[in-house]
Amino acid sequence: MRCLIVQPVHADGLDLLSQAGVEPVLCPKPDTETVARMIVGCDAAITRDAGLSGAAIEASDCLRVIVVHGAGHDAVDKDAASRKGVLVCNTPGANARSVSELALALALAAARRISAADRSERAGLHGLRERETFSELSGKTALIIGFGATGAGLAHMLKAALNMRVLVYSPRISDLQGFERAGSLGAGLSRADLVSLHTPLRPETRHLIGEEALSVVKHGAILVNTARAGLVDEAALAAAIEVGRISAAGLDVYSDDAPRGPLAASDRVIFTPHLGGATEEALRRVAVGSARNVLTALSGERPATALNNPAEIAA
Repeated sequence: MRCLIVQPVHADGLDLLSQAGVEPVLCPKPDTETVARMIVGCDAAITRDAGLSGAAIEASDCLRVIVVHGAGHDAVDKDAASRKGVLVCNTPGANARSVSELALALALAAARRISAADRSERAGLHGLRERETFSELSGKTALIIGFGATGAGLAHMLKAALNMRVLVYSPRISDLQGFERAGSLGAGLSRADLVSLHTPLRPETRHLIGEEALSVVKHGAILVNTARAGLVDEAALAAAIEVGRISAAGLDVYSDDAPRGPLAASDRVIFTPHLGGATEEALRRVAVGSARNVLTALSGERPATALNNPAEIAA
């Protein structure tokens, strides 16, 4: 049996496949044309943020399972997979701690203007301390939007490290692990000094942080997004930063043009290149988890994280 590796994964995941008699097939490029050519003869595929297009899935001849390396699965055409009788599953939670840690790092960096200070020093400029204002997070209020593994992880970090009061806005989650539920998004935004996004992108959450939300946010709040770019209306965020309603933002996800657009004009915006799950530890855990999902599916069992039911389509 063979497994197409659409994008590079940690060697420990590849070793696990090989030890089980599944040959990893490394795809040289993740574009649709290359993947469609390479997927022929493969029983499984592991993909990261490149996903897997309907055209590539249709080109397969013996594909049985697609495993997403990580939690986000929007880029996989699950309808095409179901029509083809291919199971799709993801690997959530394995990189959660790394994402939570990055969210904490971005919050602190935004509060203390660390990236702007670094650029200023490298350029030999002076006066940043006099021009800018800086703030502590200790003892203040944080709003966590979305309370899955990454949101919950950050909540515990903020409480333990900074004694922050944590509010949670997550209508689908019942167990808030002792933290306080925000009665509504607006109520939480109006109280929070730090707002951190950890919710999936769905039709109802697209531009969740837009003009309306930003009109009620506590003046001077910090915004962190390590979840999905589409959660934030970037034009509205740029306007809110310009007038100081949002004092600073740390963004690990954003539109392709954001680092060269209106948001980039402000020294109070930090961009990181989707680093959330990019630690060595997380990459190892996710690759091994992805490989295990492949082996489970190829053995005829249904992985616990399956996202579709191709048997129903076939029936």
